[in-house]
Amino acid sequence: MSDFRLRVFGAVARHLSFTRAAQELFISQPAVTKHIHELEKQYGLRLLVRQGNRVALTEAGHLLQAHAAAVASAAQQLDEQLQALRDPQETAGRLRLGASTTLNQYVLPRILPVFQQRFPNVALTLRNANSEHIAEALLRGDLDLGFVEGRSRSRDLHYELLLPDKLVAVRAATAAGPAPLSLDEALAHPLVLRERGSGTLEVLEFALRELKIKLSTLQVAFYFDNTEAIKGYLAAAPGALGFVSRRALDRELTAGRLEIVPITGLHLARQFEAVWVQGQPLSRPAQRFLSFVQAELNPPI
Repeated sequence: MSDFRLRVFGAVARHLSFTRAAQELFISQPAVTKHIHELEKQYGLRLLVRQGNRVALTEAGHLLQAHAAAVASAAQQLDEQLQALRDPQETAGRLRLGASTTLNQYVLPRILPVFQQRFPNVALTLRNANSEHIAEALLRGDLDLGFVEGRSRSRDLHYELLLPDKLVAVRAATAAGPAPLSLDEALAHPLVLRERGSGTLEVLEFALRELKIKLSTLQVAFYFDNTEAIKGYLAAAPGALGFVSRRALDRELTAGRLEIVPITGLHLARQFEAVWVQGQPLSRPAQRFLSFVQAELNPPI
């Protein structure tokens, strides 16, 4: 029911690219340009300015972007409400999920096919990013529901416990097998860590800070943006030590490629959480998915 030109403008504003907007909407780039020009003519204001191969929003563009997002959200909500009236037992609509890397790689994949089979009319997308970027995407309105790890909180977001987790120190498997290390011994190794903004690194930094240890004083061999890269690096660097979720290690431990190293005095418990915008009710598909994931990950005893 909304003006298609607003959808076009919303896509350009999100991507800051006419080409990517055209790809998202399956229309030609000249058609995108035509719709934007029509909006600018209608309002008598420039909405976008070109900067090389990209574009930027003007002040009027920022105002229209907020309006376009509100219209899209209202249209989606109306579709869901009408669908609920047609069939109270049915769940349908778009659901844009975002998950931090550990959840995306090791927790959610086995759940998604079962959900799709039970709710085939929900159009799912899943974005993989670190916890900080998931929070930013939720606040921009780019996601409906997120799943994150770490300790940081935004007052503009609501957090709900999903699942406990634990980080462990890990290294290439040794002939002698894993033996406990003191904290000083462990931190003397070259460290392989997740990137800034990740919940995994945040948990480690917080634990070290409580022990009066600054990460900047340690020898960090490499920062990676995903756990698989950390595991691959560790397998090829016997002297290095990394910190990853215990949930990420089943295959490597079974195959004898990596081993968990207990570290005396270092405790790295954390929790996975569902997150959405504070004060904004979840859509029907998002409610269904959250309830489904909670039931799958925490089955009744």
